[in-house]
Amino acid sequence: MAAPIPKPVSIVLLLCFCAFVVHSRTIVKHLPGFNGPLPFYLETGYVMVDEVNGGELVYYFVESEGNPSEDPLVLWLTGGHRCSALSGFLFEIGPLKIVKAPYNGSIPELEYHPYAWTKNASIIFLDSPLGAGFSYSANPKGYEVGDLIASLQIHKFLMKWFVDHPHYISHHFYIAGDSYAGKIAPVVAQLVAEGIEALQQPLLNLKGYLIGNPGTGEKYDNNSRVPYAHGVGIISDQLFELTQKTCVGEDYSNPVNVHCAEILDVVEDVTLEVSRTHILEPNCILVSPKPKDIIQNRRFLKDHYIIQLSKAEEPPFYCREYSYYLSYFWANDNATQMALRIKKGTVKEWQRCIDLPYEYGIKSNIKYQHNLTSRGYRALVYSGDHDLVVPFLGTQAWIRSLNFPVVKAWRAWHVNGRTAGFTESYSNNLTFATIRDGGHTAPEYRPVECLAMFERWISHQPL
Repeated sequence: MAAPIPKPVSIVLLLCFCAFVVHSRTIVKHLPGFNGPLPFYLETGYVMVDEVNGGELVYYFVESEGNPSEDPLVLWLTGGHRCSALSGFLFEIGPLKIVKAPYNGSIPELEYHPYAWTKNASIIFLDSPLGAGFSYSANPKGYEVGDLIASLQIHKFLMKWFVDHPHYISHHFYIAGDSYAGKIAPVVAQLVAEGIEALQQPLLNLKGYLIGNPGTGEKYDNNSRVPYAHGVGIISDQLFELTQKTCVGEDYSNPVNVHCAEILDVVEDVTLEVSRTHILEPNCILVSPKPKDIIQNRRFLKDHYIIQLSKAEEPPFYCREYSYYLSYFWANDNATQMALRIKKGTVKEWQRCIDLPYEYGIKSNIKYQHNLTSRGYRALVYSGDHDLVVPFLGTQAWIRSLNFPVVKAWRAWHVNGRTAGFTESYSNNLTFATIRDGGHTAPEYRPVECLAMFERWISHQPL
């Protein structure tokens, strides 16, 4: 018997999807900064998801560079919780990359990315929720969204998009997300699964979901940061023992015990010495236009630690974040916005990630993942093993909490004869994999290995 559907999701059956039309879409053949015509099919468009407030989500659709008539289709959600899909497009799994060069006032250059996941799948990159990237609301009230509303709007987007692209309805379909979007992706997947069970049209061919360096909303995410920092030698034995002794039963994000809170302050100070997104990379902390107001390193052990906000003071060139800095100038250039057919006046200033009010209404996505995998949907969970933001230790812990039997025990997986990471397979088609030397998030740091992982998993091959 199927597991019961969590109550917040069941209200999707009450939604009326009318006017199934993508409001506008454009085929983009050239982009500023890239030399020559694009060597892949790119389509951009707007889809209305909030008629009351005039809220439209922007998407960037790249058709598979392999066999688009048969290859699977993936919806890609970027974390944040309000980071633009262009971040995934330009820095993680998309077919273009920003050329890292000192900014000279001209539009930054783009280059082809040979390890894009579009080699084997068609991908919809979605600016979600409203306020992320170029997605907008005519009424500012439309930006007052959270986990549940954002998930429902993504589902509404999908239903409209598929009606407008009927030839993709039969394709194997997967929902993917990383970082905070790793919390949202399974919720959206269950909305789709719920619609399938209700024979809601169009009837999508959902096969599963994949999440990378994912947040869940559970204590596992935050509480794993201290033991991970200890395990890799960032905090001392003595400091770790103090946290274990003083913070028994505490949630590190909101400690009640005053002594525990004081010890965690010391942990915060020590971890300032390393890059939390990749512990071996230069510690280049991005600042925002109002750094003291928006990004405080003291928020590291909090539930909703915000990283890598967009428009920043120019970081040192040796920092990875310098490419993020360049993306601000590329996306805000008039020529870029004209090529992407961005509606004038809808977004005052594009930011890679933006901090707006957001309701963290879904406390945990574990029940959604349990329901989906118990119903036969496939799941791939992967973690960069040098990520201190969402350490793989916490991800392993919540996977074990599902109590699924291990089918194939912990083992190495390889790319080009080298160890690419480690993996474990569970019943109910759940696979967990680490990416060796991967950060937050893994494809940005280890593109070759992550493409190999994706190719193998999407084609039902062992890693």
